[in-house]
Amino acid sequence: MTDATYSGDPAYLRAAPAPAEPPPALAQGPVAWARKNLFSGVTSTVLTVAAVAFLAWVIPGLVRFLFVDANWQGANADVCRANQSGACWPFIWAKAEFFWYGPYPETQHWRVNTVEIVGAVLLGWLLWQGAPKRNVAALLFFVAYPILSFVLLHGAETLGLPVVTTDLWGGVTVTLLLSLVGIVFSLPLGVLLALGRRSPLPIVNAVCTGFIEIVRGVPFIVVLFMANFMLPLFLPEGWTPDRLLRPLVGTALFAAAYMAEVVRGGLQAMPKGQFEGAASVGLSYWKTMRLIILPQALALVIPGIVSNFISLFKDTSLVAIVGIFDFLRTVESGFNDPNWTSPTTSATGLITAAAFYWIFCFSMSRYSQGVERRLRAGRRH
Repeated sequence: MTDATYSGDPAYLRAAPAPAEPPPALAQGPVAWARKNLFSGVTSTVLTVAAVAFLAWVIPGLVRFLFVDANWQGANADVCRANQSGACWPFIWAKAEFFWYGPYPETQHWRVNTVEIVGAVLLGWLLWQGAPKRNVAALLFFVAYPILSFVLLHGAETLGLPVVTTDLWGGVTVTLLLSLVGIVFSLPLGVLLALGRRSPLPIVNAVCTGFIEIVRGVPFIVVLFMANFMLPLFLPEGWTPDRLLRPLVGTALFAAAYMAEVVRGGLQAMPKGQFEGAASVGLSYWKTMRLIILPQALALVIPGIVSNFISLFKDTSLVAIVGIFDFLRTVESGFNDPNWTSPTTSATGLITAAAFYWIFCFSMSRYSQGVERRLRAGRRH
């Protein structure tokens, strides 16, 4: 309708669009989120109230123990014996170096620091999704870095580095080493075992299936004992594996068996049309797996893969049973120092260990969630 054809009063006509009204307060924001996630029904409300009550009961006491009533300074445990209502943080400060390096010679700590810094840089480069030349990072991390790490940590007289035997390795260094080796080797071994279990060749299928079922049917401690005491029996005389290499092999094989079942679940979830489409364009079996099936299958089971990695990281604490001085073992050995014996020393050390494991496990979980979000966004586009 135009002014030329309208003869009435045009005063009520709007000359510009009306400003957008904000949505109702209960449709967005914290209130809407709480209604949807915390109070969506009777069961949700009861659980929310119970959780809040539990936190209100636990958190104040924990805060008092860790911060308010804690002991922050002291040359020995006298201050912690005098004040038994708070954490004994001087114990952590005094033993921090031992917790990190174990009995590794103090004058050679720079070698451990170099290995850890280089590893952190390469790992960050490899995991950064937008980083340039990630293939170079992968080559350096999986090929050059292990050689550099062994030379630096073990030493070589020809290079002027004193030899440090593995019985002097310990602390956080050993925990990170066990976890990294287990994670790096368990995934490719798990993929091969999963493919072997699905193989139409009876012998390959039987060997892979038998290995997976046997390993998954025994506790991790048994695998460690078998790797520590039985592995040397299968090698020629004089070829006894290093005391640290044995649990490394056992850890990698144990994790690979569980990883194989996770990968097999992803392979079984792939539609048959993916295999038929690859066959229609003439791709061989291995090219089909490498280019089409495995990338999609592994993306589907990222939560399961990361869950296995997290379990593996925590399970490395069990290697102390076969004499490996990992991080948790160093913390426990610190309790035996008579200079730091107090009622709160053990609790402080164990809380510190729990925080250490939680930080690493939570970081892995958050990174995997970020990868999942990016993959979902890619599939939507």
